[in-house]
Amino acid sequence: MFGSLSIPFGCVMLYNVVKLKENVSEEDIQLALGEMCNVVKNTYGNVKGGFIGGQVYKFAGFVSDEGSIASKNQTEEHVAIVTYWQSFDQHEQSHADEVFKEKFEALSQHTIETYEIGYEMLWQGEPE
Repeated sequence: MFGSLSIPFGCVMLYNVVKLKENVSEEDIQLALGEMCNVVKNTYGNVKGGFIGGQVYKFAGFVSDEGSIASKNQTEEHVAIVTYWQSFDQHEQSHADEVFKEKFEALSQHTIETYEIGYEMLWQGEPE
């Protein structure tokens, strides 16, 4: 559950920003997040389902002065959900499933906005 991930080259990554309602904390959404992530992992985590792995981050309030240009307005309280899939089609099929929709709806009760955008991998590497 809390192990490291091995991300295969050529997979796709979905980046989901979950902006929380005022006075909603990470602790307030832990159960909804956990249930939603468990459904994805246990239902779609196979070749047919296409789910490879994922991570959930809470915004720490840090914006890099050295690596940012005009991005200070992106600092609202939020959680980032990063997932890796074999294809965009498999991701979309999983999220159209009623089981997933039910869990996502429970999370969305605590949010003012969510959006999920997809990326194709261009490079990956690690130190030698």
